[in-house]
Amino acid sequence: MEFRIMGPLEVRDGEIDRTPSAPKHRDLLAMFVLNARRPLTVGRLRGLMWPREGGDRSDSLVRGYVGQLRQLVGKDVITTVSGTYTLAIGEEQLDVDRFRSLVQRGAYEEALSLWRGPALEDLDPDGERWVETRRLREELGELRLLALERRVQAGLDAGRHRELLAELRGLSAEHPLWQRFRGQYMLALFRSGRRTEALDAYAALRERLDDGHAIEPDSELQLLYHRMLHDDVSLHVSAGPPVLLPHDVTGFTGREELLDQVIGDQVVVHGQAGAGKSALAVHAAWRQRERFPDGILYADLRETTAPSAVLEDFLRWLGCPAQAIPAALDQRERLLRAYAANRRLLVLLDNAADEAQVRPLLTACPTVITSRSSLGGLTEATRLPVGVLSPDDALDLLVRSSGRDADASMRRLARFCGGLPIALRIAGARLAARPGWTVDYLVELLEDEHERLDRLHAGDQAVRSVFAIGYDDLPERAKQTLCGLGALSSPDFADWVAELCGGQAEALVDAGLLEAHVVDVAGQLRYRLHDLTRLFAREQPAPRALPDLVRVVLARVQASRFSLISGDPATAVATRDIRESVEWLAAERAFLVSLVGDLHAAGLDDGCWRLAHLLAPYLERHRFLDDWRRVTGPALESARRAGNVRAEALVLRDQGDLHLAERDWDAAHDRLRLALGMFLREGRTRDVDHTRRRLGRVHLERGRLAEAERALLTCLDAADNQRDAADALRVLGAVLHRAGRLDEAADRLSTAIKHLAELGDRHRQADTLLDLSSVRLAQDAIPEARDAAEQARGIAVRLGDRLLDAHALLALAQVNRAEGAQERARDLAAAALTAFEELADETGGAQARSLIG
Repeated sequence: MEFRIMGPLEVRDGEIDRTPSAPKHRDLLAMFVLNARRPLTVGRLRGLMWPREGGDRSDSLVRGYVGQLRQLVGKDVITTVSGTYTLAIGEEQLDVDRFRSLVQRGAYEEALSLWRGPALEDLDPDGERWVETRRLREELGELRLLALERRVQAGLDAGRHRELLAELRGLSAEHPLWQRFRGQYMLALFRSGRRTEALDAYAALRERLDDGHAIEPDSELQLLYHRMLHDDVSLHVSAGPPVLLPHDVTGFTGREELLDQVIGDQVVVHGQAGAGKSALAVHAAWRQRERFPDGILYADLRETTAPSAVLEDFLRWLGCPAQAIPAALDQRERLLRAYAANRRLLVLLDNAADEAQVRPLLTACPTVITSRSSLGGLTEATRLPVGVLSPDDALDLLVRSSGRDADASMRRLARFCGGLPIALRIAGARLAARPGWTVDYLVELLEDEHERLDRLHAGDQAVRSVFAIGYDDLPERAKQTLCGLGALSSPDFADWVAELCGGQAEALVDAGLLEAHVVDVAGQLRYRLHDLTRLFAREQPAPRALPDLVRVVLARVQASRFSLISGDPATAVATRDIRESVEWLAAERAFLVSLVGDLHAAGLDDGCWRLAHLLAPYLERHRFLDDWRRVTGPALESARRAGNVRAEALVLRDQGDLHLAERDWDAAHDRLRLALGMFLREGRTRDVDHTRRRLGRVHLERGRLAEAERALLTCLDAADNQRDAADALRVLGAVLHRAGRLDEAADRLSTAIKHLAELGDRHRQADTLLDLSSVRLAQDAIPEARDAAEQARGIAVRLGDRLLDAHALLALAQVNRAEGAQERARDLAAAALTAFEELADETGGAQARSLIG
């Protein structure tokens, strides 16, 4: 059912006319339509229908009229809730709502077809009966004029000026002060060869305004008059609104989560070189072209760097004659804002270098700015960072640009491009241009890092040139920073690393050569360097940054390990300090592991093996076995290449510890025996004792308890400090436990715990407490077992060590099982299992599952 109130009141149900004929029914329906979808009380309806009678009519009379009206238009149309009545119709059922919606969508012709006259002209011809009528007529009248104006403009843009002359003459006469109609009438006359009449139409308006209001026509109409006066040839042709965008990107891929965010009041699309910022902005602008009927202005600020030149270009495209464009920059800014104020324009400023380039070009229109910098000085802007493509989107782009099928070879090729759109498009273009090439052939060409950038070019497009644009304009210190960072293979690095390499990280971010990544667990800002940018950096001459870096790194790792390192002098530290140190090592783990390989590749052998050796206790405690395995190989080669026998033996011993953690007893025995022989030949007594203690652990795991005990007693006799004694006592306690000598085991472990507590070595103290808890359980001393396990867990929680905490939970589960609290034991074991699985500790996980089962 359709309700029409623009013009006389009508109700249509398809072809059936359901318009009430009785005057009071029509008045009542008018009240409902004017308040569609709003509940009306009986009192409100009575006041609206008889506004001058002071509400003397009865409620029953109103209800009777409502009931009769519902029979005419349908009972479900007028609903009753809590004593109120509501006309429950959708927006499509009321011509006023449809009219508003069509004007908003730009469907002016369809909107104007709904117009039949002023609202409710048959019931309230003077607009004085109801306040609602007068307000609605004013609103709809303004919307109608707006729709007429824009429909006429579309006709003028389409070259139908002669057809529109009669209508515009009438509109100008009917609305003599509506200056847009007057300007459109002047333009239609001018294009019809009637220039004199067009100028006279302006003079008539100016005379009327001056006589009656003492004002001048608005600036836009004055400008039009001056252009006609100078016979501006651009007015003779209707080229339509300017759309200056480059061609849309062929085969645009991905970025679905960003596309709808590009167009806004003021948006800065920023990211590293080659990330596809311009492609994203241009594609989004084309996709939303219909939102901007007055045009899209575009400028590449890398080609035209002076804002004054861009302003002149924009003003010319918007119809300003050359002789009317002022010379001063600030005057051009004001003129552009005046031109843009009444237009639905989009402005796209591509490749902005800084805020100074952009500010003079900002208007009230939606503006998109692409830049390698985030342009933080534009405080009102929304920022949209653009990174590399995901692996799936990268493969899709490569497939689209090359015309090849997606397969394993294409995935390898996409990985070499690192998700960088410019590299993917160039690789795809090379394959498309050479149908005889296989994908594997191009992959082989790119495998050589020294040649990769040379191979990533297609015609005048080259990845190297994208990086060179930002690099060439950098100050010398920033260039040195980039080259220093290029020597590192780590996927990211913290701000302190950038400082050591030159301290110009933010300049590199602004140049699109470095990406500010995340704030890590230690509260440090981390940066990320793309693999292809790294290759570009390595091509540039630069001072060696690694020697200075490795000196700082070794000192920081040494300071962060505290008492984690077996054999180091004891250092009593606060628990918070240990936790902060572990957080720093956790944040830097990937960087430090990569740095070991970088130092080996650079021939910095002493730094390589030292760093690997310093990292070993941390990697062991947190079971980063893959990383540990990764650093020991280059460390051993560096130690041998340097001819440092003790260094070689230390790394061999670290490899023995790694095999112990992997439970590969034979490999551990081989490595430790080699290290022991070298230490004996070098006369390194303390190193010999430490290695024998580890061999004692191997003998224990192999079941050779007597050999283990002899080796450990020898170490204990030789120990000349609490730490060495504690380490030997702990393993000896485990041997005695295995041998069934529980009282001796408990005694040895208790002594070790005392030493470690005095040393402030919380980690090893907790480890030994867990060993003691196990012995106490075997002794059936359950309260003592619980006390040791709870002490260990308290230390683990304070240290923030999740793996240690998981082992403590497992020990408490065993205590609860011994106490008969099976359900509590299973809950604790399940909590331990969750931690073991997250930390990839298969041995601990197996123990937890066994306890749960």
